[in-house]
Amino acid sequence: MVRIRLRRMGGKKKPYYRVVAADARSPRDGRFIETLGRYDPRAEPSLIELDEEKILDWLRKGAQPTDQVRRLMEIKGIWQKFLEEKSGKQ
Repeated sequence: MVRIRLRRMGGKKKPYYRVVAADARSPRDGRFIETLGRYDPRAEPSLIELDEEKILDWLRKGAQPTDQVRRLMEIKGIWQKFLEEKSGKQ
């Protein structure tokens, strides 16, 4: 199963994250399939850059986002777009 999750980058006490599609069995900072965006919680306001088309493509293929990534997608409006698309198909 593929998960859309955060991959921690940066130094000690200076984290920033990449949003990646990765196999659910791989470790947090281990192998991943594709980079889908960036998230920097330390910036003011927080930096959230997501590649909407890539994320929607992975969600259509059945990838599951983690809770934190789902919150980021809700802020950017991607999750609502996916739910509308999904309900329209059925």
